[in-house]
Amino acid sequence: MGLLGRLRKDWFMVGILVVILSARLMPSVGVKGGPLRPEITIAYVAVSLIFFNSGLSLKTEELTSALLHVRLHLFVQSFTLIFFPVAVWLLLQVLALTSIDPWLLKGLQTVSCMPPPVSSAVILTKAVGGNEAAAIFNSAFGSFLGIVVTPLLLLLFLGSSSSVPFSSIFSQLFMTVVVPLILGQVCRRFLREFLERRKLPFGAISSAVLLMIIYTTFCDTFSNPNIELDLGSLLLVVVIIFSIQLSFMLLTFTVSSRSALGFSPADTVAIVFCSTHKSLTLGIPMLKIVFEGYEHLSLISVPLLIYHPAQILLGSVLVPTIRAWMSSGPKSSLLLR
Repeated sequence: MGLLGRLRKDWFMVGILVVILSARLMPSVGVKGGPLRPEITIAYVAVSLIFFNSGLSLKTEELTSALLHVRLHLFVQSFTLIFFPVAVWLLLQVLALTSIDPWLLKGLQTVSCMPPPVSSAVILTKAVGGNEAAAIFNSAFGSFLGIVVTPLLLLLFLGSSSSVPFSSIFSQLFMTVVVPLILGQVCRRFLREFLERRKLPFGAISSAVLLMIIYTTFCDTFSNPNIELDLGSLLLVVVIIFSIQLSFMLLTFTVSSRSALGFSPADTVAIVFCSTHKSLTLGIPMLKIVFEGYEHLSLISVPLLIYHPAQILLGSVLVPTIRAWMSSGPKSSLLLR
């Protein structure tokens, strides 16, 4: 395969490098209030497009079946909103003995309390060929659940006193997740024969939208003055974040792929991504609401700003490996190699 063919095959990975470089060179374009207006184009248009695309491409019977997969939903939500924050809290009791900035450690705790994102876990599950319907349900349900649970977890682990506008956050989730998904399903009923005949590139469309999200996320990261920390501290935080992600991905993969639990390989893929991914789009507004007036709010936010692009990068890099595992059967251990 020639260079051009290799680039065409791996266009998404090339795209990731291009958008990160672009964000580093021109972060002002994709920041909030910039020419791209991510507070509208990403928070509303891009997320809505992802779920409209999913609704249009997903067979109704698959989505209905996913709603009834109660054991899978319990596994994902229990892991991400109970096990994850408790495990990180225990880890931080050890890290508190080190020289790492304590406010960065508090930031790691806030990451653990966040709900799953409404986009990246779905797109990566779809890219691998996993249970997209289950990923959609758990991303949407986890986000709605997080509106109530996440502020309570933040108050429990870090403490603060503030009122959270549940109604406005709930309304935004409803308009950007539920409504586009339903509209996509309604359109599919009228366009089913056309869609099945033409085989539109739904996966490529979602991947292109994800590149937009990656770009604006890195624009925020590179333009945030609080990212300019001591290089040693920043590297330690990055290492810890990647270690947490890899450890929890391996843990969820190992547990959910056991035959005794009865999950299919496609279910395992959805579990791995939905259980370990955390929402930046919900997380940052919640931090600003719950910790309004905190002098160190910016430092607390740094780990979440790192975690979000890191989870997308790590997930994207693992896509070929996980896809190979699915193709070779559930007994393969490719993910552990």
